Amino acid sequence: MAKILIVEDEPNMRLGLKDNLEFESYDVDIATNGEEGLKKILENDYNLVLLDVMLPQMSGFDVCKTARKKGVATPIILLTAKGEEIDKVLGLELGADDYVTKPFSLRELLARIKALLRRGENFSGSDIRDKIISEEPKKTDEKEKLDIFDEKEVEKSKKIVKKKTSMMS
Repeated sequence: MAKILIVEDEPNMRLGLKDNLEFESYDVDIATNGEEGLKKILENDYNLVLLDVMLPQMSGFDVCKTARKKGVATPIILLTAKGEEIDKVLGLELGADDYVTKPFSLRELLARIKALLRRGENFSGSDIRDKIISEEPKKTDEKEKLDIFDEKEVEKSKKIVKKKTSMMS
């Protein structure tokens, strides 16, 4: 049985997702804010995380970014009312595997969950974390290192998306 973490501060949304996922035979855990969600992600092995973007204490973007920096490879689906293209691109660049805009169809969300779980059937979130911890670090020149979460790169991507969007209209 797949284990899913829901990180959502809105009680009705959280309960609705939990009930529906349990009805689909998933083992469901919940967190009500970003800090609690990040703690659970780092301390437990989930097969998938449903992560709201606008959370108290720590945004979903920051939770996703921090989890990825710490080596968590568990699939993450961002759930948010922020439907602008720039927000979607930012979420995906920070490490999310999918981005679903509220309000959403439950059937579509379930299909997306099943698709991500199918891809990750033979691995749990700790697999990559364990590999990162157990491998000897490679010696590289500081100039060669690339941080995929570099804030400058994120800002650069935002500008590119805005420019392309304005050219298309």
